[in-house]
Amino acid sequence: QVRLVESGGGLVQAGGSLTLSCKVSGIILSEFWSNTMAWYRQAPGKQRELVASITDGITNYADSVKGRFTISKNNGRRTVYLQMNSLNVEDSAVYYCNMDRNTGPVWGQGTQVTSSS
Repeated sequence: QVRLVESGGGLVQAGGSLTLSCKVSGIILSEFWSNTMAWYRQAPGKQRELVASITDGITNYADSVKGRFTISKNNGRRTVYLQMNSLNVEDSAVYYCNMDRNTGPVWGQGTQVTSSS
């Protein structure tokens, strides 16, 4: 069974940094290499939105996080990271890791990020 487990969330002051991790298990390395991995977030009362994705080393970011967030992937560790700098109050949300498989998307349980002013 494929599982995605996020970690690294927490409370940080505005202007601070956090790094989220998403550990993937139950998958062979070649599939992890090829699948698109992404981070989404959902704030209270809002729809879930795409924050960043990575496919074959090509990254994509939401306009609201460009220049502040960086997505990366360690294939050997089957882990995806989201480095978040210059956090602001609007970045507060539950962050979810996502893997786009041929059989359909797989989601993690989410990790809370709160940035206080």
